[in-house]
Formats: sequence, structure tokens, C-alpha cells
Amino acid sequence: MSVPDALALCGGTDVFPAHAGRPISQPVVDLSGIVELKGIMETAEGFRFGAATSWTMIARAPLPPAFDALKAAAREVGSIQIQNRGTIGGNLCNASPAADGVPPLLALDAKVELASASGRRVLALSHFITGYRKTALERGEIVSAIIVPRPAERSASAFVKLGARRYLVISILMAAAVIEKAGDGRIIHAAVAIGAASPVAQRLAELERDLLGRRGKPSAIVAAHHLVGLSPISDVRASDSYRREAAIAVVGEALDRAAGVL
Repeated sequence: MSVPDALALCGGTDVFPAHAGRPISQPVVDLSGIVELKGIMETAEGFRFGAATSWTMIARAPLPPAFDALKAAAREVGSIQIQNRGTIGGNLCNASPAADGVPPLLALDAKVELASASGRRVLALSHFITGYRKTALERGEIVSAIIVPRPAERSASAFVKLGARRYLVISILMAAAVIEKAGDGRIIHAAVAIGAASPVAQRLAELERDLLGRRGKPSAIVAAHHLVGLSPISDVRASDSYRREAAIAVVGEALDRAAGVL
């Protein structure tokens, strides 16, 4: 049976707080019992994360080092109870600038699979989240999976989150980095993404280019001009100027950890 304009619900960890003190005014379709939406599958092309896969499942999964940033982010999403219930697909659909799962997935060149009665389509994650709490989901679609291309065997990654306290906190800033080195220590691939510094998390393309061929500590080259495309806001957690200054340190730490020099 078709339910026009229904709210697709799985973990509910974003939906229910958003409706605190007021009823949900539209029909709700519970997707949490659909087993095909859960789990992590390795394929010839890479890895497929069912949209209803919980953060706890991701944190505990035996994944290659390139996914260490995603697993670290999984352990930062709220409390253990939230990690048990919250899903990777819901984190993307919520489209919060402070969604911890987005920068690691951006750095992995993730794609989002969308399903509807008329079929499936796949979008790059960078095209799926279109603005502050906005996505490219069309009427009748759900996110069915997140697809990550197979990373290089030498790739390693790291995730760094800055908050007002160590645990159970919404990010002031966060960054994820994926680094691949040649045998002589030169960086031959770099992917860096930063969140909570713009309406949508962003890759830092100029910095990625400048890192190629370098040895030593990647943080040494991170500078303000690499961050000119960001548009941080001032809110109760931090001012825009603080975010701009802190971004250099957060990105640098993520890079050094991914490069194995910190």
C-alpha cells in the first residue's frame, strides 16, 4: 500500500528529539524490521553499508584501516544507547552540519543508493546532502545503502572531533583524513573533509593537492588559505572566528594521525 508523504523511520534518534513536546503530524513507516537494509557487505568493487546498519555494528566491524575514521566517528555518535539504535543512513538523511558520520564518508568517496518503487539510483554523497538539513531525496525514496569504493591497501585514516567536553557532545568541529603513502614515505593520495564549519561538510581539495609528494608531518603545511571555502557560524558552542582558528589544528591532527606521525 502506498502512503504518500509518509515519514520513513528506522533508529528514530533524530526524529523523536526533533518532535519533542509535539506529535508527529504525518504517517510513519517503520523500516527497522527490514533485514535487507542492515549489515556490511564486501563486494568486488568495495563495501556496501545497509542504510539501517547501526553505529555499534560499524564500530565493531572488521574493516580495513581506511575505515578507522568512520569507526572512530561511530564511537562518537551520542551515547552507547544511541549508537546501538542510530543508523548510518539516518545520520545522512538528517543532514546536520555536525553529523559525525559525514566527513569520514566524504573522505572515502562514498556514494548513496536511493530506492523507490520505480527503481534505484546512486548519488555521490557530496551531491546527496544539498544544504542545511536538506538532501536530494525525492518523494517516495529512501536511502537503501551507502557504497564505498575499495580503498587502497596502504590507506589509513583518522577522525578528530572537537567538542566542549570529551563525550556526549555535539561537534564544534570535526575532520577526517585518509592518507596513502608510497614505500618511501611520500604521500600519494590524500582525502580530507571537515564538518560543522559550513552548512554542509566539505572536502578540502586544495590541501589534498598540496599534500601529494610530501613526507613528514602533513600538519606542517595546513594553512588558512586551505580553509577559505568554509563558512562557520557563531552559536552557543563556539564563535565563527574560533572555528576558523581551531580548524587548522583539527585538520592537522587528523592528517598526522592518518599519516602515522602522531
